[in-house]
Amino acid sequence: MGSHHEHTILVEKVCQIYDKISKLETLKPSKDVDTLFTELVLTCIPPSSIIISNLPINIQEIRSKLIKLCGEAEGHLEAHFSTLLASYTNPLDHLEVFPYYSNYLKLSRVEYDILIRHGYSQTGPPKRVAFVGSGPLPLTSIVLASYHLKETTFHNYDINPLANAMASRLVSTNPDLSKRMIFHTSDILDVTDELKEYDVVFMAALVGMDVEEKVKVVQHLEKYMAPDSILMLRSAHGARAFLYPVVDPQDLQGYEVLSVFHPVDDVINSVVIARKNPITSNINHHHHHHHQLESESIMPSSCKYCEFQMFNNPLNKRSMVEELAIDD
Repeated sequence: MGSHHEHTILVEKVCQIYDKISKLETLKPSKDVDTLFTELVLTCIPPSSIIISNLPINIQEIRSKLIKLCGEAEGHLEAHFSTLLASYTNPLDHLEVFPYYSNYLKLSRVEYDILIRHGYSQTGPPKRVAFVGSGPLPLTSIVLASYHLKETTFHNYDINPLANAMASRLVSTNPDLSKRMIFHTSDILDVTDELKEYDVVFMAALVGMDVEEKVKVVQHLEKYMAPDSILMLRSAHGARAFLYPVVDPQDLQGYEVLSVFHPVDDVINSVVIARKNPITSNINHHHHHHHQLESESIMPSSCKYCEFQMFNNPLNKRSMVEELAIDD
């Protein structure tokens, strides 16, 4: 999708869906909510050369509002299923009741592969990980702790005490994860010296709903994270930026951006992995970067309103993903 006409059609469609979503009485799970958000995702998935930052200011404002609505809807969806799971004696034995659990299994595997390849290929897995914006259903932390980082301690940060109470309840009956999953009710901007203790910090896609907020969080993390520690962020590319905030690698001052992964299939989130520089001064952030294409495992979306037909792809369930490898 590359022509001006096609971009116009896309923007009109997104604005029409936004208008319907904004008139809903509630964004809690329902047939109307699920239908509209599924339509929105399917509209934004096709590869597009649209550059969100070049759109008129009124469209930018609609996009900002739409991202907030998406975040609110995801919060309600997670709270709904966290409550349902908590009704079981052992909630972690029933995670498959969440309709998008399989997406998290695939997403977490890909993020683990990226992390080990670029961050810990020689030193072994991280011992302490922080997840910022973990929410009431912290599936990324749960899946990574259960299947990939089995000796790692996860510190989950959320500003909402109810979200943390719900999340903590899910792991409380598990003898392993109840010891390795710790929950902190804090605004991450108030967390300082603790950040030095983490080998890796994950930042949820909806932490910082606009560029200014996100950069503010990234700069705070950079100030207090340990030298050589890893920051992993979720971003969006093309029309998918109507659903999630975009992380510009140029905004990651004080970090060495190791790779940026943009999916080119029916997936939503890009992934950015960066290492905090041991020395943050005298770094040239304007050098030319080396680009290369690689075949990479398919990166599922963290979007909860998307059915992924391509996971039935007989071609070894693989898809082309662009990797922007950045060589200093």
